[in-house]
Amino acid sequence: MKLKEKYNVPLIRFDYFKEEWDEKRFKDFTKLSQGLQIAIYSRFLEDGEHRYFYITNEFLNPNSTKKYYIESPSENVICTVDDILMTRTGNTGKVITNISGAFHNNFFKVDYDKFETSKMFLYYLLTSNDIHKEIIIRAGNSTIPDLNHSDFYSIKTSVPSLDEQSAIGSLFRTLDDLLASYKDNLANYQSLKATMLSKMFPKAGQTVPEIRLDGFEGEWERVNLETSTVRLKSFSLSRDVETKENTGMRYIHYGDIHTGRASYINDENVLPFISKDLKITEFLKKGDLTFADASEDYKGIAEVSLLAVDPKDNVIAGLHTISLRPNKNLDSTFLYYLFKTQTFRKYGYKVGTGMKVFGISPTNLMKYEYYHPSLDEQQAIGFYFSNLDNLIKSHQEKISQLETLKKKLLQDMFI
Repeated sequence: MKLKEKYNVPLIRFDYFKEEWDEKRFKDFTKLSQGLQIAIYSRFLEDGEHRYFYITNEFLNPNSTKKYYIESPSENVICTVDDILMTRTGNTGKVITNISGAFHNNFFKVDYDKFETSKMFLYYLLTSNDIHKEIIIRAGNSTIPDLNHSDFYSIKTSVPSLDEQSAIGSLFRTLDDLLASYKDNLANYQSLKATMLSKMFPKAGQTVPEIRLDGFEGEWERVNLETSTVRLKSFSLSRDVETKENTGMRYIHYGDIHTGRASYINDENVLPFISKDLKITEFLKKGDLTFADASEDYKGIAEVSLLAVDPKDNVIAGLHTISLRPNKNLDSTFLYYLFKTQTFRKYGYKVGTGMKVFGISPTNLMKYEYYHPSLDEQQAIGFYFSNLDNLIKSHQEKISQLETLKKKLLQDMFI
């Protein structure tokens, strides 16, 4: 592919296509069919003879488990995997394909001549930036936007030869397949992490975990944070002390712990600089753990961060934090993941206080009792979860890169 600058052609194009694209309106190469509205009491919850899956806006919600079926719908509201559906009202402009069933009145089926138009080209054309914006504009800005037939038909666009359509559709299909693969792998790694966090640390009432790494055995030692760590000084510094100037001093703010910006800190540059005029002499070191002692959500009580590098700048614990330095017989990475387990999270829910803002006191945090193995086993467990997190992070970064690429190509490969 290379950049193009002339006539009616896209900015980015496959080299072997030279012809200009034809200017058209959607009425020239598509035909709309509107779906059927069936009252909830006339829907079925189970499949059966003469029943069709009923495609509603609920289907667009990936977290929904609801499935409806309707009986003996007319042919004009039935779609197959070769068809393209687009929402016309409410969540207007959402495009789906590769689904079969009977579609709701909120959807248009976008019919096309398969000998002149590539399905996947049309699908991605409808999702391209300019066309999607035009659809949203024409649907109106009322409380419930509604796209009608004539407004859709009148939208101008440009279309290349069928061969070029097919090439473009194939490219985006490959991108989407790659994205789906990375997202599936990411979900698997995240699920594995959640499972292993529940099985590689002792549950409440247990002294050893359900799963142990090869080569380790024996009981784990019971301790509490009061005896196994040293509490460090925190400073009540709010956001107004932050500066873009390189002052050589940074801080961990509880808000950055909650957002994940300051979670597993292996690069101190993620932490903001603060004013150098502050009279502070106590700083954090590699291996120190910092907890957010306040949260607007009870699930965020005692979220933890780990300073995993030797900081070149001075780093302090800021507003609404509790910082601890583990004893020398404890591995900080092991403890970091221990504090990610549901056992610890539930302890935070139990001792946390507050109605609108939830918090945990240093006294209650220091009372927390837990079990730990030998230092060697701690380090092995920490290494296992660190590697797993690196895999998760690398997949998240790859997904972000592919989504950015797709967005760019949707902008530049269509007119």
